[in-house]
Amino acid sequence: MRTGSEPTTARSPLRMRFWLSVWGLVWALGGTAGFALEGRPGWTAACAALALVVMVDLAMIVHHIHQGPHYQPGRDVPPYQPPRRR
Repeated sequence: MRTGSEPTTARSPLRMRFWLSVWGLVWALGGTAGFALEGRPGWTAACAALALVVMVDLAMIVHHIHQGPHYQPGRDVPPYQPPRRR
């Protein structure tokens, strides 16, 4: 719902989320490899599960980036009135 108080220069945080997820994926994969080499199966599984979650998040982020910008009403469109509860 548009209220009219949105910033006119708002930017999407998707690119920042992408790079933070890449950074997290590098650490999760490094932790998985390190703990596997040390023979710690519990920590290896935890890091592998975290890496899987980060990969799913990265796939979602890339999908949203590829969708491109969505329609946003301009300055000439008045704010929408909030729906009235009955």
